Amino acid sequence: MKSKYSSLTRRDFMKGGSAAVVGTVVASQFPMAANAYFSSNDEIKIGLIGCGGRGTGAASQALSTSQNVKLVAMADAFSDRLEDSLTNLTDPDADYAETLAGRIDVPEERRFVGFDAYKEVIALCDVVLIATPPGFRPIHFEAAVAADKHVFMEKPVATDAVGVRRVLAAAEQAKAKKLNVVVGLQRHYQTEYREWMDRIHNGMIGDLTTARVYWNSSGVWVRDRAGLEETAGRPLTEMEYQMRNWYYFNWLCGDHITEQHIHNLDVGNWGFNALPVRAQGQGGRLVRTGKDHGEIFDHHYVEYEYADGRRMISQCRHMPNTANKVTEAFHGTNGMAPAPGQLISSSGHTLFQHMGKDDPNPYQVEHDELFAAIAGGEYKYADAENGANATMTAIIGRMATYSGQVIEWDEAIASELSIMPETYAWDAEPPVLPGPDGTYPIPVPGTTQVF
Repeated sequence: MKSKYSSLTRRDFMKGGSAAVVGTVVASQFPMAANAYFSSNDEIKIGLIGCGGRGTGAASQALSTSQNVKLVAMADAFSDRLEDSLTNLTDPDADYAETLAGRIDVPEERRFVGFDAYKEVIALCDVVLIATPPGFRPIHFEAAVAADKHVFMEKPVATDAVGVRRVLAAAEQAKAKKLNVVVGLQRHYQTEYREWMDRIHNGMIGDLTTARVYWNSSGVWVRDRAGLEETAGRPLTEMEYQMRNWYYFNWLCGDHITEQHIHNLDVGNWGFNALPVRAQGQGGRLVRTGKDHGEIFDHHYVEYEYADGRRMISQCRHMPNTANKVTEAFHGTNGMAPAPGQLISSSGHTLFQHMGKDDPNPYQVEHDELFAAIAGGEYKYADAENGANATMTAIIGRMATYSGQVIEWDEAIASELSIMPETYAWDAEPPVLPGPDGTYPIPVPGTTQVF
């Protein structure tokens, strides 16, 4: 797992310029890969890896672009997930049925199931859509870039520092090959955020001093073992159960601070045009404490510090019947940005208010821009580095809440602690196992080691 990134510090990441660190990169300075471009009339073959709800949505959005695209191969660990996805994509009664008509050609021989199924898809397509649980992203992204494929991949892009470094290494290869890469941090493709950030960076509220970011909600789905086994008609192996209930295991999900709150943390970095140097915080489990809630926390509070002393205050919570708040805000020397699309002067006057009535769907814009670049023979998008840095920002927050310690970026990014399995097989043991009573070990601040 060691690479040239093992000894890199945060300063090394910053050397490439702030745009390469925290924003969507528009790139043109790298040599061309022989098979990276297509003429506008060429068919662009798409392969989907990870056929859950987000993967199905990403495929639908890719197929809804104005380019000559066709879905030709699909892969998932589970055959039922793949078949459900294909059924949804080809549903004649769906709103998108007319748009997708004639754009899906995935016969049985191009439907691949299992841990190695991704290899078959990559070999058959021009653009890879990666929407598996996050723990697998470094493996799949690395393979796609090695095969000279353009990539759309969902966030986060890893669940530990070892995985982040693998993504960073593959990102450099993608740049050298002029492969377009878009990561599903869709706020970078949202008109409201683009206009907001443009004005913030142009000094409309002065120099930023503080950021506040939130993802407080009631939580997401949980798949109980009993229900899964009843559906399967047999007991599940531990690996199969964790894969089915992936949100609650760190090797797969990274905890909700990584899988979900990454959006808000990414916006904080984007506003500051920088990465934090350290993090400290607290968290735990108060509500989601059942056996099927695995090992993750249900709340995190983290304070991130930047090199110039600025702070980002972060909250994320998964608790039913509590106040929801999913947003970002900034404070500046001459005013504040109380919410996306809003800027207010120190005296309380509105400086900017985005109306947004006709804004396009940013999830669709991601694909519209990606496929337009590919079809037009342009190299414009190099999101992987930003995706990796946003992921690492979330990971050091998790490390801080799990351990109760102050976590330095430079130490964390160099960590050789992998939380991924040694073997990928249905009868292999995952990294964390339940105790005799069926409950999983929970991180204990002051005791848990994160290095």
